[in-house]
Amino acid sequence: MKRAVVLLSGGLDSATVLAIASSEGWRCHALSVDYGQRHRAELDAAARVAKALGAHEHRIARVDLGVFGGSALTDPAIAVPRAPSEGIPITYVPARNTVFLALALAHAEVVEADAIFTGANAVDYSGYPDCRPEFLAAFERLANLATKRAVEGHPIAIEAPIVDMTKAEIVRRGAALGVDYALTVSCYEADAQGAACGACDACRFRREGFAAAGMPDPTRYRG
Repeated sequence: MKRAVVLLSGGLDSATVLAIASSEGWRCHALSVDYGQRHRAELDAAARVAKALGAHEHRIARVDLGVFGGSALTDPAIAVPRAPSEGIPITYVPARNTVFLALALAHAEVVEADAIFTGANAVDYSGYPDCRPEFLAAFERLANLATKRAVEGHPIAIEAPIVDMTKAEIVRRGAALGVDYALTVSCYEADAQGAACGACDACRFRREGFAAAGMPDPTRYRG
């Protein structure tokens, strides 16, 4: 069976990507990253999603990007914005997707995977530079220069099946594949039980996606 490493945050997008990869016949090695984010609820959600969608395994890699800070998601002194902002928002975590893909690449070499699946999206998102197709293409070139597996004739593909989908399209695709979005957590400030704030960018994109898809929003909101 063909193998893939699937980056799984525990949110709506990555859950959909795991379902897509599984439906295409990949044996999915789900990988989440404990990077010093504001809460662990998304990691708990990732474990639930991996089990529900039949991942072959689920691992958590640990790397503390909070050492550097510079983002509302890794520095508790920086408030998560509650309204849309101009430019790249402070919720951007410097080099996060580069680090995540590098960790996935290491895992892919060990499990002899031919692909890494990511939930990067360049349509309904916050403008993060490391979600763009050109970044993913560049990383794929790097991956196939940098790894023993690729040099020996087994290139690794970076698969981003939802990169050009709207949030509504993502929701519809996942629902068609049986994703239970009630298991997922997208909120930047979810509480320990995974209840969402309802006000951050992630909550706004998620809520608007369900509305545009004409589907009920299963998100649990606080208050």
